[in-house]
Amino acid sequence: MTHVEHVPARQAGETRWPDWVDERLVTRWANHGISGLWPHQAEAANLVHDGLNVIIATGTASGKSLSYLVPALSSVLDGGTVLYLSPTKALAADQLRSLGELDLPELRAATFDGDTSFEERAWIRRHANYVLTNPDMLHRTLLPRHAQWSAFWRRLRMIVVDECHGYRGVFGSHVAQILRRLRRICARYGSRPTFLLSSATASEPGTFAMRLTGLQMAEVTTDASPRGATTFALWEPPLTGLRGEGGAPLRRPATAESADLLADLVIADVRTLAFVRSRRAAESVALTTRARLQDLVIDVGAPAELPDKVAAYRAGYLAEDRRKLEKALRSGDLLGLATTNALELGVDVSGLDAVLIAGWPGTRASLWQQAGRAGRDGQDALAVLIARDDPLDTYLVHHPDALFGRPVEAIVLDPDNPYVLGPHLCAAASEIPLTHDDLEVFGPATKQVLSDLVEAGLLRERATGWFWTSRDRATDLADIRGGGGAPVQLVETSTGRLLGTVDEPSAHMSVHTGAVYVHQGETFLVTELDLEAEVALLEAGTPEYTTFARDVTDISVIESLRSHPLGPGELHFGSAEVTSQVVSYIKRRAQSGELLGDESLDLPPRTLRTRAVWWTLPASAITPLAGDGLDLGGAAHAAEHASIGLLPLFATCDRWDIGGVSTELHPDTGLLTVFVYDGHEGGAGFAERGYARARDWLTATREAIASCECDRGCPSCIQSPKCGNGNEPLDKTGALRLLAVLLSIDPRET
Repeated sequence: MTHVEHVPARQAGETRWPDWVDERLVTRWANHGISGLWPHQAEAANLVHDGLNVIIATGTASGKSLSYLVPALSSVLDGGTVLYLSPTKALAADQLRSLGELDLPELRAATFDGDTSFEERAWIRRHANYVLTNPDMLHRTLLPRHAQWSAFWRRLRMIVVDECHGYRGVFGSHVAQILRRLRRICARYGSRPTFLLSSATASEPGTFAMRLTGLQMAEVTTDASPRGATTFALWEPPLTGLRGEGGAPLRRPATAESADLLADLVIADVRTLAFVRSRRAAESVALTTRARLQDLVIDVGAPAELPDKVAAYRAGYLAEDRRKLEKALRSGDLLGLATTNALELGVDVSGLDAVLIAGWPGTRASLWQQAGRAGRDGQDALAVLIARDDPLDTYLVHHPDALFGRPVEAIVLDPDNPYVLGPHLCAAASEIPLTHDDLEVFGPATKQVLSDLVEAGLLRERATGWFWTSRDRATDLADIRGGGGAPVQLVETSTGRLLGTVDEPSAHMSVHTGAVYVHQGETFLVTELDLEAEVALLEAGTPEYTTFARDVTDISVIESLRSHPLGPGELHFGSAEVTSQVVSYIKRRAQSGELLGDESLDLPPRTLRTRAVWWTLPASAITPLAGDGLDLGGAAHAAEHASIGLLPLFATCDRWDIGGVSTELHPDTGLLTVFVYDGHEGGAGFAERGYARARDWLTATREAIASCECDRGCPSCIQSPKCGNGNEPLDKTGALRLLAVLLSIDPRET
């Protein structure tokens, strides 16, 4: 345990109901023990009632749902309709359950998603006045078939965008354009609904909400809900005797540590959630915990029912099974639940005592969202962040000031990315032909992108505007949860069952031949990836290892858009072309992380036009390092790996969303250069964020390397699981010296 933070309790503010709330609603909420609103709930509800667009960004269990339910249900009672958007089916189902419990005869609420039958869809279109759906259904069904929903659009008073902090990066940029298309459709039918966005605590929520919707937003950020005290511990697993690449020591996996801690907490009768990063890890932690509890039953006579008090929870379970697990956790029949972030969102799970978080969840917002699951009834709580073998996790458990007492991140997205905007302009034109008035709706990049679409033959320009003339579905051009390219279909060989799809860029990394792929809790081995046929063949299996694809990358500078001096060197942000090729994959033992092998692959190279941040150092600055015997190429390589690992702390991304290249002498700069680039066509805003926070980011990178207790480098500091060069060459000491030169600090500082 590297640090313990005590977060004090908070008392509730005064509660009251706004005068305009219908007595029928007041009575029904009173029947559920809700006698009024906390001040932040009343503030948001009043702003929406006054016709303003609002984002409420407050912590877990702060009652954000009531903030939008009060004005939304008031609109329904007044004859209007409401559209509710959530990122997951589970959250929509939970909201539908809450609405049903109010027993309002005037309310006709229904979920409209991929599981909704044809008969139900027809009823919803004709009769529902509160529709719960997701961005995918809005993109592919509701907007393209808007004429079938005309009565609903005409009466639409309010649009709720719940848990909107999940709409970041490329996915968030797609959702931003879907919401702009939605605004056009509403205007077509004469409605101007008010938006209410609900978010976990975020930095500059009003700015983010405006980028997401294209509309001015009022923000509500003061949380007046009651909370118990929280004890928050940071935990670093020990180094083991196992060795990885280059003889580097390996830490005990965070999942194994989580299983031990979960078992201890269950024995102590502490109701606990353990958040993990994957569905497979959820199953693994649950099984390992149950096995350890079973050993206690046998060895020391612990109660025989203990192992049955632990289960896994994740996407892929049947809805009724998830509801049973939620109910069992609330009632205390379950004491321990290993879960993916499926339970991070607003599904109501109360009465918890502790939360374990196996690995940095990606943002401070997610960290507090997950930690906030404990203590939801106002009681004191425990939260533990358990570090994975990763540079960012290592940095955080040794730098608690990066977590505590800091504002949460701003949410990064780029609606003007032409590779996102283009497909949605085509979709919008297929819904209703675009006019010059629409240029303002879709943003400043629209005019140029429309010209490009006309030149490419995707749209036809007339005096009255732009038209979609193809018989193909324009919505197929936008892969909103992927990165572009034709989707690769995943087919189970033995049954011919279509398991799902993966976008083509991701296929190289995730479903290459030999990959271990987890789908809805089932584990498969990929027997063949046929990119020409756009299909991957899989067979069920239970391998004791995981796989990581490795690629080699070249990068060329297209244009430096901004630059400034950084120490003796220069920092740049601009456009770049990246050519990458997946060349092999490594196998690691699932339980220990032990390296089992490296298998070569033969996949074609891919080219990506994107945005990058890069820094250079002149020969005069690095010659002394070479004179001291340091490997400059290995130093730059190590600094690149570590900086990729740390950028998510400053850019609200995942390390798999970004890539990097380093070289002692780059042909375009003529200097030692380290690049970090967005792994999405056109960029996603991550490199730009890195440029804006470069000194903080690179200082943290150096501190992460320095604080790792290994001698020559390991996965916790400078090694990368996706390095196509087998993590060679790497020079840990050289990276520390190189970054010290760049940042103009004393190399003896840590």
